[in-house]
Amino acid sequence: MLVQLLKADANDCRQIHQMQIKAFAHLLDKYHDYTTNPAAEPLEKIIQRMRQAFTDYYFIQLGGENIGAIRVVRLHNAACRISPMFILPEFQGKGYAQQAIKNAESLYPEACRWELDTIKQEPKLRYLYEKMGYVTTGKEEDIQPGMTIIFYEKHV
Repeated sequence: MLVQLLKADANDCRQIHQMQIKAFAHLLDKYHDYTTNPAAEPLEKIIQRMRQAFTDYYFIQLGGENIGAIRVVRLHNAACRISPMFILPEFQGKGYAQQAIKNAESLYPEACRWELDTIKQEPKLRYLYEKMGYVTTGKEEDIQPGMTIIFYEKHV
């Protein structure tokens, strides 16, 4: 079954927040990163992002059911950034994230470059993005011992 993206609006912030907590909880438990982990973000941060003119949130849907979400940030110079993207745990590992990324990229044909970041110590996440054509930029940011954020980009 193919996934679809459905644009979210301000009325969806609470649902996005609840889904985000569920999707990122295992990484919060593993790294205890209460600074950058989306599961630790307050609802107000999602509301603030939703109000940004350069931000679009989409539900990732499977058969009409919301199974995740993706935020696309339109940057300068024909670039877009994915931050965050998540799939609920019970739907992970089935290729839905790959479909969601392809769908998101197709919605912004003017974008020549895409950016995202992930945890360097998470090989499944890195594999996903590298499989989708993203390459490391060389930039890394140490968050705490044993946790580094690695930055990716893709030119289209």
